[in-house]
Amino acid sequence: MSVSVFAPASIGNVSIGFDVLGMAVKPVDGTLLGDVVSVAVAEQDDLAVVGNFADKLPANREDNIVWHCLALFNRELAKKSLPVQSVKLTLDKKMPVGSGLGSSACSVVAALDGLNKFYQQPFSQPELLKMMGEMEAQISGSLHYDNVAPCYLGGLQLMLPDQNMISQTVPGFADCYYIMAYPGINVSTKAAREVLPNSYSRAELIQYGQRLASFIDACHRGDKAQAFSAFDDVVAEPYRKDLLPGFEQARDYLLAQGSLAVGISGSGPTLFCVCQELARAQELAEWLQENYLQTELGFVHVCQLDQQGSTLV
Repeated sequence: MSVSVFAPASIGNVSIGFDVLGMAVKPVDGTLLGDVVSVAVAEQDDLAVVGNFADKLPANREDNIVWHCLALFNRELAKKSLPVQSVKLTLDKKMPVGSGLGSSACSVVAALDGLNKFYQQPFSQPELLKMMGEMEAQISGSLHYDNVAPCYLGGLQLMLPDQNMISQTVPGFADCYYIMAYPGINVSTKAAREVLPNSYSRAELIQYGQRLASFIDACHRGDKAQAFSAFDDVVAEPYRKDLLPGFEQARDYLLAQGSLAVGISGSGPTLFCVCQELARAQELAEWLQENYLQTELGFVHVCQLDQQGSTLV
């Protein structure tokens, strides 16, 4: 028996929702932008890593987050007094590391969801999501679900202060196009968090709350104009933009061309741009291809909201 699970890319923070808002995205051309983990019966536990970005991961399997996912999953099985089988995991690493597209979340979600499906789903969605958060915290140094929740559940997810209900689906704008431009350089989540201030002023907190609340309200009412009218990141972008070569120039150009919004995906360096029309999105994607990419590893995808999250392949 074997199963393979694909976990999609995601936009963490979505600019106005630092650590509490995340969105799963998928390219309109059908490209698998994310990771695939396969689980198969084996005589002993093993891990193989393949894919375009396999060489960017640690050579030692004990240092790979997917291996840690297996150890965590087996411990949780033991707590339920369920039998543990030996398996071989194969990670097809299609996502660049440190891209701001939820690369680590893709590996974690694909691994844990794959294992859960392999074992005929002994864990509920909330139980599995907590495991995913634990693994993400191991990588980034802090517990936040804004990548793993949309990657696992799909759609636009709002994180809640409730351990029994970690996130809630918010109606996203499924007709919008999200241009994802990865310049081909890496920015670690830990490094991106270290540039942020330890405290914010009262005025900044009020502004953050107002923008997030306005966006969520507009999503529920389908008011696209309101949703993107105050789409400014007052928490992270002012401090992280200097880590992204060419970001400010690209942002200013894209907004001048009529884009609904432009922001940093997660901790960067990927830029995302929101458009209403496919033809316009494709034009701006070509501009980003020529003007934002820094290395041959960079890429640009025109995406839409991924409503499914992790899925069997």
